Amino acid sequence: MDSYKFLPLLGRIMLGAPFVMSGLGKLGAYSATVGYIAAVGLPVPSLAFIVSVLIELGGGLLLLSGYRVRFTSLVMAVFCVATAVFFHHNFADKNQMINFLKNVMMAGGLLQITYFGAGAFSLDGGAASRAASLKTS
Repeated sequence: MDSYKFLPLLGRIMLGAPFVMSGLGKLGAYSATVGYIAAVGLPVPSLAFIVSVLIELGGGLLLLSGYRVRFTSLVMAVFCVATAVFFHHNFADKNQMINFLKNVMMAGGLLQITYFGAGAFSLDGGAASRAASLKTS
């Protein structure tokens, strides 16, 4: 199984990179994003904008680096489900249904990271490896 130690890193890249891109996109479109949040009826759209950027950009970067991924991926999974419920609930629109299911699937992948951790090629994995070597020496 050692030859597959790169797979958690690949999975974190595949999940984290779209979040980083989405967070950066939101930073470049403040008014449009806040307007969209307000249009679905969420309270305090400017605060929701800040929270979404922190989760998407900050969480995505933490996933990519492999730092504190268990907590980060749990927060991001909850965010994905909340986003699906509030923004993609019109199942009469096929695109909305696809986006709802996409968010649920991303939440599932993030929950896998929550349970299994970041893997060997990560800041968390490196810290765990150093701690284990200190115990044995």
